[in-house]
Amino acid sequence: MSQLSSLAHLQEEIRERYDSLSKRLKQVAKYVLDNEQSIIFDTVATIAEQANVPPSTLIRFSNAFGFSGFNEMKQIFRQNLMENTPSYTERLQISRKLLNEAPDEESAVNILSVFSQANALALQQFPSQVEQSELEKAVDILNKANNIFIVGLKRSFSVACYLDYALHHLDCRSFIINGIGGMFDEQLNQVHENDVIVAISFSPYAKETIDILNITAQRGIKQIAITDSQISPLLSFSDASFVIKEAQVKGFRSQCLTMTLVQTLAIALGLEKEKTL
Repeated sequence: MSQLSSLAHLQEEIRERYDSLSKRLKQVAKYVLDNEQSIIFDTVATIAEQANVPPSTLIRFSNAFGFSGFNEMKQIFRQNLMENTPSYTERLQISRKLLNEAPDEESAVNILSVFSQANALALQQFPSQVEQSELEKAVDILNKANNIFIVGLKRSFSVACYLDYALHHLDCRSFIINGIGGMFDEQLNQVHENDVIVAISFSPYAKETIDILNITAQRGIKQIAITDSQISPLLSFSDASFVIKEAQVKGFRSQCLTMTLVQTLAIALGLEKEKTL
């Protein structure tokens, strides 16, 4: 699996390496950069024909950028389309088109089954993907903090609310930065030395979250990042970080692993505090 996990990063890499590519690979590079919709919806055979190269050249091109095949590269384009389609109705329509599914093939029971299976598999793999040292570091930072400020906007808001709820049950001084009433600046003014910011954001990353991390990093505030990519902008500021690959079905990403992680952090923090009683 390639490390180029976002479309913007992939496109930047193609542009940077363009001059060093062979003539045939340059043809593919130009087509890939100029025909985003075609890459999403057309077959490999159609794309090869339109780019005027053999299908094998598409495979060589994708291999050159760390992908096992061209279909794996196509997933980056499809993921970007889903992430930038806020309407759930439109996401379902796109998913049907990509998978050639008819609306009558879907049911609540089938959706429940698919999501449950995907989450079960993701949960089985999750412990091996989390570094013990990062867990211990995050718990230590939380334990030593005077105040814990949590920022999780848009789809991350539910996770932020749960973490705040759990921390209050541990008698921690916990606060959510949500900009209610347009008061991001006023809320940020409450963050001081020896506090910690827990930031939760997934692609496409909330600009407000990144701005908050920029400001608090300049103040030397400790930060814990929960995000979804090794190239996430949240990692630039973090003292401890977790990269989570949630299960994704029909363009909708689960929050199962993220909730499991924040619950783990809260309970581990509670056990740590218990040692000092």
